[in-house]
Amino acid sequence: MLEIKNLTKTFGDFTAVDDLSFEIKDGEILGLIGQNGAGKTTTFRLILNFLNQDNGTVLWNGEPLSSKEYNIIGYLPEERGLYPKESIEKQLLFFGQLRGKSKKEIDGQIDYWMEKFEVKGKRTDKVKSLSKGNQQKVQLISTLIHEPKLVILDEPFSGLDPVNADLLKSAVAELREKGVCVIFSDHNMDNVERMVDHMIMMKDGKKILSGTVAEVRHSFGRTRLFIEAPVEKSDLAEIDGIEEIIEHRDGSYELKLRQEQVGRAVFEKVVQNGYIPMFNQQPPTLEEIFKMKAGEE
Repeated sequence: MLEIKNLTKTFGDFTAVDDLSFEIKDGEILGLIGQNGAGKTTTFRLILNFLNQDNGTVLWNGEPLSSKEYNIIGYLPEERGLYPKESIEKQLLFFGQLRGKSKKEIDGQIDYWMEKFEVKGKRTDKVKSLSKGNQQKVQLISTLIHEPKLVILDEPFSGLDPVNADLLKSAVAELREKGVCVIFSDHNMDNVERMVDHMIMMKDGKKILSGTVAEVRHSFGRTRLFIEAPVEKSDLAEIDGIEEIIEHRDGSYELKLRQEQVGRAVFEKVVQNGYIPMFNQQPPTLEEIFKMKAGEE
């Protein structure tokens, strides 16, 4: 289990991470979201001891995370780094041995991982001969091939097409099944909604939202209403508390409500005209919440 307690990091007068605390239990996935500059990458670097914190502790299974545990960590940085003139196998052998594995242990895993991530090429191919997407998959393999217990992925889906993104999602799901702690950052809220057990949103170095995706969404109330009913847009516009009405081509409506309770007034209005094929009141999506909170002063 990874525990972060009151982590703080400043650069001069600028506070990059401000009293941040969270934990990730074995077999859990934590999503870290926020605008560029929110403090996500700095948090990862503090966990990895690339930077020294001003305050706070990083614990692994109740003990301070130190150099003796670094071999159990897999880290994919936001800025990828491979040796373009080296072959795939030399690259993976090098990174695996850096993490305490023997050449024999890593060599026996290369074909498995290349097949798993559908890398187009032979293990003897030089990295520079691969497409950008396949280079990224090699970097992902180097992050996972030594079987880490803690995996940190900084924008792992950046540059991956939908097919390769699904391969990565499957690999992350397998890590969960094996009891690995996973933390990743992403700007694609759909990935976060589908994959994580818990999420944290950061802004200006502070944690401003945390919980399961469902808990975070429902904390904003069911202010999105989707209806299909025999009603005119002008009739809906008369209802106090509707902030926006979007009429779709199929005749259905999407309403943005000022507060959840307005949904009852809408329901009472539309049932007057008979059968309602659809009345679905939902909280805002994670993407809508992200835009709301990121735009707040």
